[in-house]
Amino acid sequence: MRRIVLSPTIVLLSLVTGSSVAAAPQHRKGTTTLTGVVLGPDDRPVPHAVVTYQSSGGDAPHAVHADAQGRFTITKLKADNYDVRASGKGVFSDWQKNITVRSGQTKNVTLRLIYAKEIPKAYVKTKPNPQ
Repeated sequence: MRRIVLSPTIVLLSLVTGSSVAAAPQHRKGTTTLTGVVLGPDDRPVPHAVVTYQSSGGDAPHAVHADAQGRFTITKLKADNYDVRASGKGVFSDWQKNITVRSGQTKNVTLRLIYAKEIPKAYVKTKPNPQ
């Protein structure tokens, strides 16, 4: 049977190296949350509207859906400037540009859908057709 003898220098070096790796700081980028509501041309919440967002630098756009009350939440964003837009029932909002979000911050926005040249049927209230 062989006997392994470790020199004190090797043991000390392995302890120092091991502890320096374990003690290395964890660099986690702070994230932020963007919340809001989508309102229709009638100032009522738009259920299940699509909210499109992208960094103002031109990254590929992403989308989330609003809930039944028109509220939406976008989480885990990097601190940056963002452009945000909503659509629902055939109507779009203007782009809200350069919304600045900082690390650890929750930012709230209201997106208002505007009428198109022609009012979509989804917003036109009609009376039932008597037959």
